[in-house]
Amino acid sequence: MNKAENRQPSPRGFTHLKARVLAAWAVHAFTASGVVTGLLAISALMAGDFRLALLWLGAALIIDGLDGPMARKVRVTEFAPGMDGAILDLVIDYLNYTVIPALLVYRFGLVPDGFAIPAAAWIMMTSLYCFANREMKTGDNYFQGFPAVWNLVVLYFYVTASGPWLNLLIIVALGILTFVPLKFIHPFRVVWLRPVTIAMTGVWGALACVLVLGSQPGHLPAETSPTAYWAFLVVSLYFLGICLWRSFKAVEKS
Repeated sequence: MNKAENRQPSPRGFTHLKARVLAAWAVHAFTASGVVTGLLAISALMAGDFRLALLWLGAALIIDGLDGPMARKVRVTEFAPGMDGAILDLVIDYLNYTVIPALLVYRFGLVPDGFAIPAAAWIMMTSLYCFANREMKTGDNYFQGFPAVWNLVVLYFYVTASGPWLNLLIIVALGILTFVPLKFIHPFRVVWLRPVTIAMTGVWGALACVLVLGSQPGHLPAETSPTAYWAFLVVSLYFLGICLWRSFKAVEKS
């Protein structure tokens, strides 16, 4: 054994290593906080407050959007290898993206009478394939098949005040699309037009907050915030357009 192999870390080096380890575990804790926002969303839906439940799901969405870049920045796989951040993220996402939205569909009668349990079960069962699919993403970081973002689906139900039968049709169709290799954009990971997409995501999120926060009992969001409502729908068309373009365009890397 040579001297270099026998050399012990300096106190300064040890302190730096300890800081990196703490930072990695702090990111894991930040990811785990998504389960707390999920619990608060469940509390709100049990209290019959659809609006507050959506706001807590929005907070969970922000956490999920930030934890990935943070994890890569502090290199969690290197400095906290005992915890699988990917599995942690999937568990929390299944709660916030699938289970709670399914409960919202059931709790608030978003589908016709007699279809609440089947619709919620359809959401939860089809999503299992999405979360367990080893080929969930393409080489250029698009999702293959509907990526089980049911939290966004119930948000659109709330904002557009769509009817129960239309909601049921959409739920059935999206569940089927889970198994169809159409492409859905990941707003932070897809490189093509990434700066524009991130900016549009920020605008979309701000408009969603305006619509949910500004909603009033007995009034449609389109009535209380008409400008934000139509802007929200127009921005949504941007994401829909990219998904359709990528789905039907031949791409070498896929």
